[in-house]
Amino acid sequence: MENPGLTIGQVAERTGLSAHTLRFYEREGILTKPVRRDGAGRRVYAEYDVDWLRVCIILRASGMPLPTIRRYTELVRQGTGNEEERLTLMRQHRDVVSGQIAELTRCLDLISHKVGLYEDILAARNTTSPQPSPAR
Repeated sequence: MENPGLTIGQVAERTGLSAHTLRFYEREGILTKPVRRDGAGRRVYAEYDVDWLRVCIILRASGMPLPTIRRYTELVRQGTGNEEERLTLMRQHRDVVSGQIAELTRCLDLISHKVGLYEDILAARNTTSPQPSPAR
């Protein structure tokens, strides 16, 4: 028996993307293969679509712009022979993400310093203020 595939609702549930976003990604050329349609014209997704969407979700969450994801998808769609271009694209994005991590680390260091400062101030205030005597 042939796998009937997944509905747009099932793919939305499995990926966390809305049906609207899935249709948008399809229009934008973000999927590696055209989405099949059933006899009634409804989209029928395959497991490889879900797997690919999960890759795209991570790339998008890391800040990769949609045009870059689209270009990467085009390269994957073309098959072997363009791995050097794919590698260049991924290295460039890795450098961007590494820079973001470094900047966020600097931000976190400052915030942690401020948290420690205020915790010390409050701790000092609590140890020097008179404590109420227990009720008898």
